[in-house]
Amino acid sequence: MKYTYYPGCSLAGLGKACEESLLEVLRVLDVATEELPDWNCCGATAYMAVDESKAFPLAARNLALAEKRGLELMAPCSACYLVLSKTQAYMREYPEVGKTVRNALAAGGLTLQGEVTVRHPLDILVNDVGLEAIKSKARKPLKGLKVAPYYGCQLVRPYSRFDHQVYPVTMDNLLKAVGADVVHYPVKTKCCGGSLTGTLPEVGVRLSYNILREAKRQGADLIATVCPLCVFNLDSYQDKMKGEGFAPIRMPVVYFTQLVGLAFGVPARDLGLRRHMVSPLPVLEQRQLAVA
Repeated sequence: MKYTYYPGCSLAGLGKACEESLLEVLRVLDVATEELPDWNCCGATAYMAVDESKAFPLAARNLALAEKRGLELMAPCSACYLVLSKTQAYMREYPEVGKTVRNALAAGGLTLQGEVTVRHPLDILVNDVGLEAIKSKARKPLKGLKVAPYYGCQLVRPYSRFDHQVYPVTMDNLLKAVGADVVHYPVKTKCCGGSLTGTLPEVGVRLSYNILREAKRQGADLIATVCPLCVFNLDSYQDKMKGEGFAPIRMPVVYFTQLVGLAFGVPARDLGLRRHMVSPLPVLEQRQLAVA
């Protein structure tokens, strides 16, 4: 198996732990990737609200570059995955959008003939690699680790290509395959606040707090998620929540790939587990799961 890898801006910056752990997991599973040459920012979700006529071509440029490679395009960031998928959908469903995008690409010497298949790593791991193959690589199963699987609001909505829009289970099944105790988590697709933590902090922080509080109520040791922005909000604002009058919560928030990597026996330092504001290492070391 081989895929074109689109890191996007987050994985080159604040989401570095996502990239580190993902590439380690893929290495263990012998899944080959080649980074998309000369990729550009997809515009994330905010750019769509500013100027769609420029936002769609910005994202489509990456699709055109990927089409040249002839491989499926792996997009780990939830925002990138959504924007690239949305660009394809709008080009297909709205002829004027398609025309605008193709004209813009032509001005840059690019074409987009068909549709590049955009995939999320969670989809690839479960549906291409397979749970049994992943389970067979689990040298250190995550026994006794109670995990709340948090998907966020962008991975399965509105394009539920590989899981249910309201109550997805793909990550649940993956984490169970590597031995984790997955807790019932009814808010798994509720919004963490997204960019509201920076624009309307009183709203954004409350939304993040709701996600953390429910994980604590369900007895989770930590939250596993797929999205760099979700990790940023849930991990970085816990101290601020105290100042907003919320009951203190210290809940580690990690990428699902970090947990899979641990189960594979990858050292914690190679999975970016020391990059988090609320360290997951104490709870992992308590269960003898983290290797220095």
